[in-house]
Amino acid sequence: MEIKQTYIGTMISLATVAFGLIAAGAWNKFIADFIALFLKPGSGVWAEFVYAVIITIAAVVVVQNLARIAERGPKT
Repeated sequence: MEIKQTYIGTMISLATVAFGLIAAGAWNKFIADFIALFLKPGSGVWAEFVYAVIITIAAVVVVQNLARIAERGPKT
């Protein structure tokens, strides 16, 4: 029975990561296309810089919020 539970847990983890990567790729494409609306064609380096800054800010905000949630702990 223990092997089956480990297998199921591993499969759930792998599926979660796979869907997370798919969602990340979709958001990556959306954000890149959205930034391209405001920057003229041929501004490759600047567009990549703006994209990198936006993604970095978003990552910091998300990680800080997750850390706050983790500090609170589970509600019982």
